[in-house]
Formats: sequence, C-alpha cells, structure tokens
Amino acid sequence: MGMASTAPVRALQHPLLVPAWVKDAVFYQIFPERFANGDSTNDTPGVERWGGEPKSNNYFGGDLKGIIDHLDYIASLGINAIYLNPIFEANSNHKYNTKDYLRIDPHFGDDRTFKQLVDGCHSRGIRIILDGVFNHTGVDFFAFQDVKRNGAKAKYRGWYNFHSFPVGPPNKPNYESWWGQGSLPKLMTDNPEVREYLFKATRHWMEFGIDGWRLDVPNEIPHDFWIEWRSLVKSINSEAYIVGEIWEDGAAWLQGDQFDAVMNYRFRDDCLDYFVRHKTSVTQFDSALAKQRSQYPEEANVALQNLVGSHDTERILTVCKGDIATAQMVLLFQMTYVGAPMVYYGDEIGMRGGRDPGCRGTMIWEKSKQDASLLSVYRAAITMRNENPALRRGTFEAIVTNDSMSMYVFRRVFKGQRAIVAINTGAKKHRVDVPLTNEEQKLSWKQVWPPVVKSVRPSEKTIHASLPAKSVKVYIGGKR
Repeated sequence: MGMASTAPVRALQHPLLVPAWVKDAVFYQIFPERFANGDSTNDTPGVERWGGEPKSNNYFGGDLKGIIDHLDYIASLGINAIYLNPIFEANSNHKYNTKDYLRIDPHFGDDRTFKQLVDGCHSRGIRIILDGVFNHTGVDFFAFQDVKRNGAKAKYRGWYNFHSFPVGPPNKPNYESWWGQGSLPKLMTDNPEVREYLFKATRHWMEFGIDGWRLDVPNEIPHDFWIEWRSLVKSINSEAYIVGEIWEDGAAWLQGDQFDAVMNYRFRDDCLDYFVRHKTSVTQFDSALAKQRSQYPEEANVALQNLVGSHDTERILTVCKGDIATAQMVLLFQMTYVGAPMVYYGDEIGMRGGRDPGCRGTMIWEKSKQDASLLSVYRAAITMRNENPALRRGTFEAIVTNDSMSMYVFRRVFKGQRAIVAINTGAKKHRVDVPLTNEEQKLSWKQVWPPVVKSVRPSEKTIHASLPAKSVKVYIGGKR
C-alpha cells in the first residue's frame, strides 16, 4: 500500500533460512471484499450488484465464506498458497484502516468462519498468509478514540504523535499519519505498550494456524521492531513466512533477522519494461535480473513474491493493452524464474482494470464471461512449475541473450534435473541453437511447453529451438 525508501544494509547478523514450503509455493492474492459473496446475511449496508464498477468507497459483499466456497477452484489452478488483503474490522472495503486488530470484520465473517477457511486451505495443501498493518490504524481504533475524547490527558496519547489538541479532523490532521492521510494515524511502534498490543494481535491470529504474514509499508517502522517481531513469530511457528511490502531494494530487511522475502515489485518493473513497454533489450533485462539476484541472499531470492500485478497496480492484461500473447509470455517467465510466483485473483480469467480502484473489481464467476483459453494456459503453466523442481528451486544461468533476435534463453539446474527456457519476444519467428553442456548431452530431453509434451533429440550437442513470434518453449532434461 505504498512506496518504499531505501535503507542502509547492516552486517549480516543471522544466516537467512526461509521456510522450506515457500520454495515450492505459487501464491494467489485475494482482495476479500471483491472475490465472492458467500454469505449475504453479513453484507455491508448499501451493498451494490456484483459486477458493478469498483470505487474507492463502495461494497459488493465479498467475504470469507465466499473464499471457502471457491477453495476447490483455487486448488484446481495448482495454487498452494493464498495471501489475503486485510480481514480485520475496519470501515472500508480495503481494511487498511484497522478498527480492531483482534476481530474479523463482521462483514467478512467471524472467528469460526476464519478457522473454517484456515482448515479448508490446509486440508487442500494450501498455505494462508495474512496482511499485517502495523504502521497505522484507522481513526475508529480505540486508542485514537480515547485521545479524541480526552485530549492531552488521554491514557493512549503516547500511542500516536499529536502536534496539538484537540484532535483535528482527518481532512486536517494535527497528528502524524501515513503519507499525510488523516484517516490513517501512525502508531508509535517504539512505545512498549503499542508494541505489546501488536505482538498480542500477532500471537492471537497465529494460534489459528496461519502460515505467515505479509507486512504493509514495513519500511516506515524501525528495524528493531521487526527484529523483535520476527523472533516472536518464528518462536510460535518456525515455518511461518514473513514477506514485506518493499517496492525498491529490500536488502536491509533480508539480513536474516527480519523478513524472509519481499513483494518483488522490482521483478514486475523489469518484466514490464522488457516484455510490454520495450524499454529494455534482452541484455539489459538479463543484467537487471542479475543485479537484483546479487543484492539478496540466495535463500531470499527463491522466496521472493514475484508478482506482475496486485491491488496497488494496473492488472497485467490492462498493462499489455489486451495483448494476450504478451501477457502469456510474462506469465511463463514468471512461472520459470527464480522465486515464488504470485497470481492476482482474476488475472487468470482475463480480468482487466486500471490502478486502484480499477484493479479491485469483483471476480467474474460466470464461465461465459471468462477467458477459458487463458485460464487453461495459467493452469498448465502452474502445473509445469509444480511438476519440475528445477523450475522452482534450480540455479539460474543465462545461455543466450540475443538483442537482434529478441531471444532470451536460460538454464535452471536442481539436483539431477535441468530446465532450458527459450523466449522469443520479437515479432518474427526465429530459430536458436542452444548449446548443451557435457552433462546435459547425457540426459533424456523432452519439450514440456507448449503443453503437448514431446521427446527431443539434441543434434550435435545442441537443442535446435524454433520459436514463433512472442512465444516460449521449455525443455526438461533428466536421466535416461
């Protein structure tokens, strides 16, 4: 929910060890108010017809029951991890202005519904992570209301930074707030009482069995808070995943004592500059990726949340101006590159939308309005990743970076398996000869993308790949 500032990298204090399951994860991001309405009895007053225009202040009735009802659909995509935007009580559709950190928003459900969701995910082999909004609250939060009532004498005055009294209205805040938005007063996380309250909320939800946290604007909270918070989280569940919303260089948080990973917005930027905006060449794209990999520990690289769209950005098909072939190339690169890919709900069926609130439209459930062929590509691409460990955990090496042909070929190696991925982003068909190492010449090769699997016989120590315009081919090599 915001842009990050860079911070100095400190000396590595602890070797980073990320949860093993994240190395095999494919995430699905859900904006709960817009995914599915499973229980109309808890609808917000004035709820609008499903499928209407998303606005910053309107409601459509999406809730936790709606997610529960569609867990089989999510599992059918090959998804094995879900990230939920905030679900705690707040008087907004996005829930980033928390009223009560210890209560599920009543328009989303209650503790029982949430437990059903967690258990339903786990029974299908799906992990679930929640959005932790610890930098700021809403103005309805009990501590802020106390100061609003009691002014300078208020018990909770020290939970915020007030410049004067009485407390001003949100449109003219006389207190510190997130980017000057008075509806989001900033918590003083250095205050021991604030810290203990947030730690209490963290413990409370982890007892439900969640698998980790995505942290909202964590760059605006001091590092020492996250060091203490990570220690708490890992003491409750050592396999809990901690991912921060950092839009730029996240190295300062990936030293082993704070986060496991960051939302990889730099990956999105690099992909769009290369595949969509044509601002960079193949060699520049490869260099940008290599630079980023070199800045983070290897453990963090395999756990980065690689996204091409979120609740804070234009949807991928909108960025691609409806060009399905380009969107598919981006998807296939996302599913074959280092890190944990994340799909934003609805992208798989061809949903479009501009920046917030346009990107937060209601999920399209009528099959006649979905892009069935795109959905099948998503399913097949995720399946390909899930079935081949080299695409999830393998090393990365560029083999061909040919600017004149717009051809990018790279190799990934994990134990006995090798993957070679060839991408032609150009407007013409090209053939590329991919040289095989001595080890690779002894392997049995098959082409697994496009999805009709066929054996490949390398000739003269080379795979000859013929790629139509805007296409991808993936080869997997294993022992004969």
